[in-house]
Amino acid sequence: MSLFESALIKKYDHSGPRYTSYPTANNFAEFSITDYQAQVEISNQNKRTISLYCHIPFCDTVCYYCGCNKVVTKDKNKAEPYLQRLFQEIDLQAELFDQDRTVEQMHFGGGTPTFLSNEQIIRLSEKLQDAFSFADQGEYSIEIDPRGVDEDTIKALAKARFNRISLGVQDFDIDVQKAVNRVQSFEQTKAVIDLSRAHGFESISIDLIYGLPKQSVLSFKATLEKVAELRPDRISLFNYAHLPELFKPQRRINVDELPSADEKLAIFKFSMDFLLDQGYVYIGMDHFALPDDPLAIAQQQGELYRNFQGYSTHAQCDIVGLGLSSIGQVGDSFSQNEKDILRYYAALDEGKLPIIKGQVINEDDKIRRAVIMDLICHFQLDFASIEWGFGIQFKSYFADELSRLSDMHADGLLQLNEDSIQVLDKGKLLIRNICMVFDAYLATSKTQFSKTI
Repeated sequence: MSLFESALIKKYDHSGPRYTSYPTANNFAEFSITDYQAQVEISNQNKRTISLYCHIPFCDTVCYYCGCNKVVTKDKNKAEPYLQRLFQEIDLQAELFDQDRTVEQMHFGGGTPTFLSNEQIIRLSEKLQDAFSFADQGEYSIEIDPRGVDEDTIKALAKARFNRISLGVQDFDIDVQKAVNRVQSFEQTKAVIDLSRAHGFESISIDLIYGLPKQSVLSFKATLEKVAELRPDRISLFNYAHLPELFKPQRRINVDELPSADEKLAIFKFSMDFLLDQGYVYIGMDHFALPDDPLAIAQQQGELYRNFQGYSTHAQCDIVGLGLSSIGQVGDSFSQNEKDILRYYAALDEGKLPIIKGQVINEDDKIRRAVIMDLICHFQLDFASIEWGFGIQFKSYFADELSRLSDMHADGLLQLNEDSIQVLDKGKLLIRNICMVFDAYLATSKTQFSKTI
């Protein structure tokens, strides 16, 4: 499979959304608690299953590349006041949802969720299990920092019902690690993965970043070889977006040490070829999985979905966002919590949900979301499925968009057929660009997005 063609990538390397939702979060506006409650009522009538997302914002050190909403502190005492507010929020949310709705998915993200003590992680998980009805066999994942994890932590995570872990690695090269203030040995990482497998964890994911300071093809090759030795079930290969005007920690990165555009592209090409040679399946965007992983299977069966946690096997779930800055997707709406921790605390201390913005999607949003999801998850789109689902004539409704796809068709990114769109191998790396054609909000957006490659 030939995915990589440098000339085309350079031609289409524009900035654009990652489409973890459509409409994207930058379009969220005023959204009241009453609006949210109305959407939960719709959701309760449909009896959709539930995915819980808990955001733990704390990190004890700052990684210079990071763009997450976080609180950097070494004071572990700050976790308990946050946990108490999180418990209050769980109670407020659980009151709204019918108890016969099942939780099939739970994810703790951050920040660094393992900033919490083992006892606090167990308490939080038990609180959620008391408040909601959990499936016996769900997908329960947590992001961890291997630098602060030992066997007791892994045992606590298993007791807290987690069966999947995601580890940030980024790069194993010590010079790169020092340049981004994240020194983490291969031995530490391997020990945690070995312990997780020994204690029955079903899936291991590793995050890598290309485009960091002091990286080269040769240095990243060594990192990939170590990752191959670990053989994680999933790998995320993220493009570092240097946006210091948006993310203050990035101002500490020496821009003179960043790889050139050509070198960065070469790192990406080498990484793609390496992972495919290792037997990983390219899921889409920057995600790879082993062929027997549920993500790869879901893609083969046409059941893959994409949400705020990335690619997912649980398309039918409503997402209940809990914690600072978390995003939910309930009924026909998206909602986002307060991003400032003191205001987050204040809302809950007043007995109110800390939701500050969101969006109720309209029919056009639903149509375009369905189109974008089919393309970004399955690399194909049958016009008839959209016509049947929404009662439209596809070629009439999207006449302008189909015209704009003609260049991509000529460049071999996709095959524009009479009744379908088929994304070709060359276009799979540029799937964000293809999806952008169907984004009705993009032309008027003032948001600064990352580059598509």
